[in-house]
Amino acid sequence: MITNRFLALAAGVLVAVPAAAAEKLYHEHSGGPAQATLPSLAPLVKEVRPAVVNINTSQRMRRGPAGAMGGEPFEQFFGQFFGQQMPQREVERQSLGSGFIVQEKGYVLTNNHVIEGAERIHITMADGREFAAKLIGTDPKTDVALLKIESGATDFPYVNLGDSDALQVGDWVVAMGDPFGLGLSVTHGLVSAKERSIGAGPYDDFIQSDALINPGNSGGPLFDLAGNVVGINTAMSRGQGIGFAVPINLAKQLLPQLETGKIVRGWLGISVQSLTQDLSKSLNLASSKGALLAQVGHGGPADKAGLKSGDVVVKVNNQPIGTAGELTRAVGTFTPGSKVTLEAIREGKTKSFSVKLGQRPEDDRLLADARGEEESGPPAQPDALGIAVQPLRPEQGEAMGLGSGEGVVVASVRNDGPAAQAGVEPGDVVLEVNRHKIHSVSEYEQAVGKVHTGEMALLRLQRQQSSIYVAVRI
Repeated sequence: MITNRFLALAAGVLVAVPAAAAEKLYHEHSGGPAQATLPSLAPLVKEVRPAVVNINTSQRMRRGPAGAMGGEPFEQFFGQFFGQQMPQREVERQSLGSGFIVQEKGYVLTNNHVIEGAERIHITMADGREFAAKLIGTDPKTDVALLKIESGATDFPYVNLGDSDALQVGDWVVAMGDPFGLGLSVTHGLVSAKERSIGAGPYDDFIQSDALINPGNSGGPLFDLAGNVVGINTAMSRGQGIGFAVPINLAKQLLPQLETGKIVRGWLGISVQSLTQDLSKSLNLASSKGALLAQVGHGGPADKAGLKSGDVVVKVNNQPIGTAGELTRAVGTFTPGSKVTLEAIREGKTKSFSVKLGQRPEDDRLLADARGEEESGPPAQPDALGIAVQPLRPEQGEAMGLGSGEGVVVASVRNDGPAAQAGVEPGDVVLEVNRHKIHSVSEYEQAVGKVHTGEMALLRLQRQQSSIYVAVRI
């Protein structure tokens, strides 16, 4: 018996209706108070299924001798025993994944990890047709790849690419793919969250849903209920019933470059971090929205435009920026040489900067270990922040890219002190205290001495070759 309100699913939208109306609806459409039926997804699946494909890849690998018990420890043993004369065997490694056709000429979107290292790519259509495919372009940083079916046909079925920005938490989505290589399967669920970061890289921006994603589903499409692709299924959380997908808008931005075979991104030349409530208070900001520039590289695009460490970027070309990740992703959508307008807050005032973007370095430099050994003599005692500092040795500063007389090094951090709770670590170099530059231990002590109990000390730290801001409450 219906007592209060009834939730009906119509066209993918949850609608609340009064109990009386719901009961009438039941009687009119089911002939009595029977179970309500959800709308079938079969028409959607039938329409888009022809464009969803299975991807089979293989690569040849050289391994130890056949008959060496099949295990790597045994192969290592035989390698040591036989040396360079150890007989080798060639094995073929295969993997499975999914993809979907996005152009009638046979272009296919999938995940980079599905085809990474592949020497042969084979595609099977939903109707059983099989084709070889070649890799056109790939972007490991976003886990997106573009393939081309090697066929003269120009009438392949393809799907429509939707608008992932319009997707809302609570919307229904449908995931399709070829799990375990057993054939096409369909799962559905709700969008649980957007802009999720799962530690995959600097451009993390995943759609999270509870649509089941199994091995082999990677690279398959995530549809909205109108049959438009809103994401590329990428990862699952084992045992948690959670799936992640790359937003299709990100892939659409990359498509022109993927077709050329090379991805190049705009670059500001900065180190950036998201704001916390404590950092916002220390910087006298009205909110925690924005990306804090912890370091501006000398001579880089941001530096040439007049940006400084401590500036908080809140817009890129009028697009609001709420976190450090949003700034990184926004800038990464532009090509080198593009001019963008950044709005930043500096000392309570909003300023506009025109920046000509550079090209992001292909290979990140290895961070130097600049901690070194402690100075001889009696250890310094922790101060009100719970840290002890020492002069920065020239070789330490040089390894971090610092000039002579820049900052003091943190020699120790008291485990139960406020600095430890804020994330300060031994080996960090204190460059500023409450926006005052530090050149010596005495300057540091004077600056900390001006901060009273209950107040906040805003520290700018150099950690290896990156700068960060940390707010420490005494």
